[in-house]
Amino acid sequence: MPVWAFNMFSRLCLSLLRCAAFAWCVIATSSFPAPIAFAQGPIIGRASVIDGDTIEIAGEKIRFNGIDAPESWQTCIDRAGAEYRCGKITADALDAYLAQSRPTRCEFADRDRYGRFVGDCYRADGEGVNAWLVRNGLAHDWPLYSRGAYAGEQAEAEADRRGMWQGDFETPWEARKARR
Repeated sequence: MPVWAFNMFSRLCLSLLRCAAFAWCVIATSSFPAPIAFAQGPIIGRASVIDGDTIEIAGEKIRFNGIDAPESWQTCIDRAGAEYRCGKITADALDAYLAQSRPTRCEFADRDRYGRFVGDCYRADGEGVNAWLVRNGLAHDWPLYSRGAYAGEQAEAEADRRGMWQGDFETPWEARKARR
């Protein structure tokens, strides 16, 4: 190969490498739409209950926004003074409630530190799942995240001594903290 052809070939290769490097920089720093994990529409489908405040729809774990339900291992005391598994009771009640009107629709609010979809969920008949759980004493308004959105439902459950309010309990966030 003549020297002049080799020099032109070398310059061409160098130019192509520079173009590729520039293109990579542009692509890497451009503002693409946020990944699906951060910008998400509603999820609709048949819900499987994981625990009292978490369901799964189509492989996506969904944590109910603004409420906290007893953990599956958590126990409470009923009005007679007997210990019962309030976490299991909540999960079973949620499963029965969701089965009455399918599918479940969850509106995206955020992602939690575990990567779960956090949302406000509704049955097919429009009933709010988050509010139902609190209103029936099966979950708590979690002021840290709800800003009191379910305070009215919680006051109603407490006044009527529904669910956990019938006896003695530790709030789920206190129970988790104590267990650590």
